[in-house]
Amino acid sequence: MPLYENRDNADNVVVLNAEARRTLAIGTEEVISRIVRDARPAASGKAPFLALDGYYGVDWPAIEEKITREAERLGIPLQFFSARAFFRPQAELAAIKKPWITDDPGFGCANLEGRLSEIIDPAGVAAFTRAREEARARGTTVVLTGPGAAYGDLCTQADKVYYFDKTRQPLLWQMWDGDLVPFGAEKPDPEYGWKEYYYYDFYLLHHHKNDLVTRMDYWVEGIDPASLKLVPRDVYDTIMRTLVRQPVKEVKIFQPGPWGAYRYRDFWDVPGLECNAWNELAGPELSMLVKVEGVEESLNMPAMNLMQYGEQFVGPWINEHLPGQFPLDVWLDDGYFPTPEPAERISMPIHNHPGTDYVKRRFNEPLGRYETYYIAEAYEGANTWMGYTEEANLEEWERKCRDSNNLKEIPDWKDYIANWSSVEGDLYLIPPGTTHGHGGNQMILEMDTCPSIAGTEYSFFAYDFARNSWDDKSKTMTGKPLKMHLDHAFDNEKWYRASWVRDNLRARPEVVQWDRDFVFERYASLPEMPFEIERCHFWNRALLDTRERYMHIVTLTVGENVRIRSRTNPDTIVDIDLFQSAIVPACFGSYEFLNERGGRATVVILRWKQG
Repeated sequence: MPLYENRDNADNVVVLNAEARRTLAIGTEEVISRIVRDARPAASGKAPFLALDGYYGVDWPAIEEKITREAERLGIPLQFFSARAFFRPQAELAAIKKPWITDDPGFGCANLEGRLSEIIDPAGVAAFTRAREEARARGTTVVLTGPGAAYGDLCTQADKVYYFDKTRQPLLWQMWDGDLVPFGAEKPDPEYGWKEYYYYDFYLLHHHKNDLVTRMDYWVEGIDPASLKLVPRDVYDTIMRTLVRQPVKEVKIFQPGPWGAYRYRDFWDVPGLECNAWNELAGPELSMLVKVEGVEESLNMPAMNLMQYGEQFVGPWINEHLPGQFPLDVWLDDGYFPTPEPAERISMPIHNHPGTDYVKRRFNEPLGRYETYYIAEAYEGANTWMGYTEEANLEEWERKCRDSNNLKEIPDWKDYIANWSSVEGDLYLIPPGTTHGHGGNQMILEMDTCPSIAGTEYSFFAYDFARNSWDDKSKTMTGKPLKMHLDHAFDNEKWYRASWVRDNLRARPEVVQWDRDFVFERYASLPEMPFEIERCHFWNRALLDTRERYMHIVTLTVGENVRIRSRTNPDTIVDIDLFQSAIVPACFGSYEFLNERGGRATVVILRWKQG
């Protein structure tokens, strides 16, 4: 699955004092120098033990080579060990993972409570411990590398613990290219499957990282061995505590697809992206750039690192009832075409999403997929597919979808699926089991629940017009047709007719607050929808408040740029551009939007209902 990043206006500025800034190591040469400095024998003559732990995808051989060269230059004897020796044989690992990967071709079962102890052989750790002490007795510094290097008692036994972090997107690129080295393996496994990562390995890595974040000595940006950055833990904690008290912007990602469109070209320069099906503006799988004032290069880290302070970030209700979850995400679904195109080119697949009961029962996920489509821009022919026509034979539709399996066309598909014309500001509610799809000729701000912090999206496709999908290598629509999820789609289907959609899912806004500065509106909702969609229109200034209970995800949909400023700490200011989101932490309290560019501005707000 191709994926592109865009870092425009993505820096999150943090101010550190001069003493804290001096403790940072920016650049591989300086980071390696720090590590090798810690590798020197103590005054007593005892050789140290360094644990270099980290996430999947870190290039350990390259890092080991750089450490070796510097240690040899300084005459420090080193011996490297790999934590891969701790893991059970590959055949055993496959058997342990199989119940979670499942035989379902599209989905698995999330190992939410998974820990490294499930797949580590204590005998391997014991063997390393003996070899480590033998090496240290010879005066040789021991450096243990890889995921699990600070596992269990090794964390307290190590003289220094480094955690090499990696953001999600570069890891996925490695996985899709067959270059990822999984647990216990010596080399990349080209057969390593995405389900193995999303449903099993992710949770072991996630919990292990959470265990180390308060015990490590150093956090290291380990995305690129040629551009390492190191932060001592106390300074890292200061950065996290600062970020969780200010609006946070994430690095946008873009994905082409068979309905990919072209409005993005008017806003962002994304080298290599030839069409845009959607791009994610906010969510748990994105990264964030941290610009320490006075330091030239930004730090790049997973935004989920902020969940160390979950109550302050997502709010007390979410933190208590959905612990560890970041349950909301925001997408921008492109839909602009310079010339008229048929519906079969510009529409999303006909699909639906599951509710919480379904994903808990089938996939062991904590939260279902509840969606909304907010029409941010509407062009000629703007439309959305949702529900079924009043005359549609629903049993016949299911038979046709199953018979097609997206390999042959259903010529009369429009006779079954209801179509709705759109204008800017329309909001479509999409509760679980609602057949729907972006119809094209519109820009959709999609605001949804996120069932999985791993990033698994539960969309059940029923029909995709038997069209070719996007091939990103040739940059053409010559890929294989998308695979359908017919059993899940029809097991989950609610069969809503157009009249029910009209009366229940075409939400209208209500004015909640008006004054001469701004208008604040809230859209109608349904009891099963767990979040609110709200909106501010203003010329110069608008006032909002998280009430220290609600995380807000705010997106500018009209205007060039607005500032978000704390009313209790006016020095805290973050600006967002058109079609950019910011996460306003629950603890942020009272704040204001400032429009200094002129003209009218509109900000759309996504927040949890319960707080």
